[in-house]
Amino acid sequence: MKTIIGRVVLLKKNVLDIIDLSASVLDRLHELVGKNVTLQLISSHAFDTQSPERNLKGKVGKPARLEDWITTITPLTEGESTYKVTFEWDEDTEVPGAFLVQNHHHSEFYLKTLTLEDVPGHGHVHFVCNSWVYPTKRYKKDRIFFTNKAYLPFETPEFLRSYRDEELEILRGDGTGMLEEWDRVYDYAFYNDLGNPDKDPDDARPVLGGSSEYPYPRRGRTGRPPTKSDPNTESRLPLLMSLNIYVPRDERFGHLKLSDFLAYGLKSIVQFLLPEFQALCDTTHDEFDSFEDIYKLYEGGFKLPGGPLLDRIRENIPLELLKIVLETDSDGIAKFPKPQVIKEDKSAWRTDEEFAREMLAGVNPVKICLLKEFPPTSKLDVQIYGNQNSSIKPHHIEKNLNGLKVDEVLKANRLFILDHHDSLMPYLRRINATTNKIYASRTLLLLQNDGTLKPLVIELSLPHPDGDNLGAISNVYTPAENGVEGSIWKLAKAYVAVNDSGIHQLISHWLHTHAVVEPFVIAANRQLSVLHPVYKLLYPHFRDTMNINAFARQILINGGGILELTVFPGKYSMELSSVLYKDWVFPEQALPVDLVKRGMAIEDSDSHHGLRLLIDDYPYAVDGLEIWSAIKSWVEDYCKFYYKNDDMIQNDTELQSWWKELREEGHGDKKHEPWWPKMETCHDLIDVCTTFIWVASALHASVNYGQYPYAGFLPNRPTLSRRFMPEPNTPEYDELKENPDNVFLKTITPQLQTLLGIALIELLSRHSSDEVYLGQRECPEWTMDAEPLKAFEKFGKKLKDIEEKIVKMNNDEKLKNRIGPVNVPYTLLYPTSEEGLTGKGIPNIEEKVSKQLQHWQCAARMQLF
Repeated sequence: MKTIIGRVVLLKKNVLDIIDLSASVLDRLHELVGKNVTLQLISSHAFDTQSPERNLKGKVGKPARLEDWITTITPLTEGESTYKVTFEWDEDTEVPGAFLVQNHHHSEFYLKTLTLEDVPGHGHVHFVCNSWVYPTKRYKKDRIFFTNKAYLPFETPEFLRSYRDEELEILRGDGTGMLEEWDRVYDYAFYNDLGNPDKDPDDARPVLGGSSEYPYPRRGRTGRPPTKSDPNTESRLPLLMSLNIYVPRDERFGHLKLSDFLAYGLKSIVQFLLPEFQALCDTTHDEFDSFEDIYKLYEGGFKLPGGPLLDRIRENIPLELLKIVLETDSDGIAKFPKPQVIKEDKSAWRTDEEFAREMLAGVNPVKICLLKEFPPTSKLDVQIYGNQNSSIKPHHIEKNLNGLKVDEVLKANRLFILDHHDSLMPYLRRINATTNKIYASRTLLLLQNDGTLKPLVIELSLPHPDGDNLGAISNVYTPAENGVEGSIWKLAKAYVAVNDSGIHQLISHWLHTHAVVEPFVIAANRQLSVLHPVYKLLYPHFRDTMNINAFARQILINGGGILELTVFPGKYSMELSSVLYKDWVFPEQALPVDLVKRGMAIEDSDSHHGLRLLIDDYPYAVDGLEIWSAIKSWVEDYCKFYYKNDDMIQNDTELQSWWKELREEGHGDKKHEPWWPKMETCHDLIDVCTTFIWVASALHASVNYGQYPYAGFLPNRPTLSRRFMPEPNTPEYDELKENPDNVFLKTITPQLQTLLGIALIELLSRHSSDEVYLGQRECPEWTMDAEPLKAFEKFGKKLKDIEEKIVKMNNDEKLKNRIGPVNVPYTLLYPTSEEGLTGKGIPNIEEKVSKQLQHWQCAARMQLF
C-alpha cells in the first residue's frame, strides 16, 4: 500500500457569498463532530469486485478527508484555500482515473482542482474540476470528477465507462419537476417566461419556440409552474429574486461574481431607471434642450437625488446590495465615461463619411450588402404586402456618381446597400400605433476610389394607409449639407440609425450570439462527457452563457424589461426576433460564407484566405478573416489529433448524439432544414466547431464591445424615434427651419430612455480585470495531451501576430475606414484587452467578473459586518 499526497484547491461559500456569513461557522462545527469532506480515488485499470459484472467499475479507494479545514485561514480577497489530503493507494491499481467527493458539511463549496503528487509510475496527476459541490444529501449519487485526459467514448478505460455514462444520465435529468440550485440538470424549454399575464393582460407575451409562427432556439428548462392565466406561460420570479433563477449551478457565476454583476448593474441602472431621476433634468420633462445637455452627462456630472428616491430604492433593493451600491457613490455625483466617438471631435459623428464608415467598422458591421440589382427589390409576399420594391430612381443618385451611370457602378460592384426594409415593414403598423414612429429604410452607398463609402440616397417607407396589400408609401432623401434640406438629411440618417440600432441589439447581438448558442451548451452537457475531446475544445466558449441568457430573460428581454423600454420595437421586440430567426442558417454564420452571401467578397483561390473582398478596407472583414483563419487552424490541429479518419467521426456515439440532439431538440423548429451540415467527416467537425467558436467569441466581441464607444453617445446610435419626418407647410417643418437641433432631439431617444440605455451598454461593454481571452485558458493543464497543448500555444502566438497587424493597419493613413473622422481606431477584433471600456478584446465568452470588484466587495463586507 502506497501513500499519495494530494492538494485540493477550493473556494468556500462564505467567501463567495456575503449574504451567507454563517457558512464558515457551521462548516467548522460539522468538522468538530466528524462530518468532513472526503475524497476517494477510482482506478481506471483495476476492477471493483463489489460492482455487478454487467456494470464493470474501477476500484474505489478508501475515503480520505481534507485536512486542517478548521485551522486553514481563507483569504478574503482571492478566496482560494488549499488543503492537504492523504490517500492510501494500492500500487497494483495503477493510475487513478477519477475520484468521488462527499461533502458532509452544511454548505457547498467551489472545487477547483485536485493535484496528486508522486503517483507511482506516473508522477504528477492533475484533475481540473471547476464545479460546485453541495452537501451529499442533495445528491442521489456521489459527485465524480475525471482526470484531465481526453478520451473518445470507445477509448475510455474499461472501468471508467460506466462512471462516464452515469454522469451523463445525471446531467440529462428526467425532464420533470422544478429544478433547484443544487440540481445539475441540462434540459430544454421554450421561451415562455417573458410575459406575466397574471399581473396584467398587457404584460402577456407570445411563447417563442415550438411553432411555425414563432420559432426560436430553446433555452434551459427551469421547471417553474405555469401562470394562473395561461397554462402555456411559465410563471416568473419577482425581480428581486433574479439571483435565484435556475441554471445548472456550474453555469452560474459564483455568488460573489453574480452579486458583483448585479451590484455593478444596479450601480448604473438604479441611478437612472426610477421616475424620480427626471427631477435632475431640466424643466422639459421628456427632452434634452440641446446637445450641451447631453455632453453634460459625460463632462460635468450631475448630483443624484435624495429623499423619496432613496426611500424607494430601500423598498426595492436588498440592504446588502444597497449599501455597496451607494457607498461607491457617496459624493452623490454621477457621470458617464466619455464615449470614444466624441472624445476627439464632438461633431464628426454627424458627417456622411462617418455614417457610412460605421457600416464597415462600427458596432454592427454585419448587415451591409453589395447591391446586385437596381432599383432594390423586395422579397415580401406580394399577396400580403403588395408592391414593396424600391422607388429609388436613377436621377436620385446619378448626380453623386462622379460622372458615371447607374449601370456602370452596378457592374463594377461599387453600389452597396444597408437594407432594413423587408425585416421591418410587416411590423411597422403595430409599432407606429405606439408612441414610437419608425420607417422601413433602404440606404444606398457608393464605393469611392479612396476606399470609403459615400451615402447616395435614403428611402423611408410606410405601409399604405388603406391596407398592407396596397404596398409601401415611400419618400426618397438625398444628401444635403445646408438649410432645411441638410436638416432633413440628418433626420433621415437618424431614422436609419434607429433601425440599425434595434436590429443590431435584437438580431446581430442577442439572437445571433446569445440565443442560438444556448442549445449548443445544453446539448453538449447532455451528450458529451467532460472526457470528450470536443467538449474540452468547446468548453471555454460555453461557460456562463446560460446564466447571462437567464439574467437577460429576467430583466432585459422580458415584457416591460429594459430592452422593450429602450429599443424601437417595444413590446414586439422578441416577437420580431423570432420572425427573423426564420432566416437564421447555421453554416452561414461562418465568416467566409457570410461575406460571400452578402456580396462583400467573392471566392478566389489565389487571394488570401481564398476570398477577395470587394471593399479592400473593410476592417471587420479584414481582421475577422485573420481571426477566423487562426481559429480554423487551431481546430483542425486539435481535431486531427483525436480523429485519425472519418470512420472515427461516424462511430463516435457521443458526438453523433450531440449533433442529432442539437438539431432536433435545441434548434427543434429548424430540424427539417436541409442546410444543417452532416457529421460524417473530420472536415464536417472542423467546420462546425470553427463556426461555433467564431460566433461565441469573435462575432460576439465585434457586435458587443463597441457598444459604448459608439452608442454611449445616443445621438450617434439612437434607439427610438418618436416623430415622423416633418412635411412642408406644417408647424414641424417651420420648427425644423428655426431650430433643427431641437427637432432632432425631440425625434430621437428621450431623456429617461437615453440614460437607461447608456447605463445598460456601459455595463455590457466593460471588460473585467481577469477576463480570459481567445487563445488563453484559465488552467494551463487543461489537458494531459502534449500535441493539443503545442497546437494551442501556436494558436496563441498567431493571435499575437494578428494584434501587431491590426496596430500596423490602424496606423496606415491610406486605410481611411480604420480610423474615420471620429478618430476611433478599429480594434473590436483585437484579441486581448485591458480592463474597462476599451473597445477591443475577444473573450472566450461574455463574463462580467472583476477581481477589482471582488476586492471592493470583500472590503465592503468587512466594513458592513
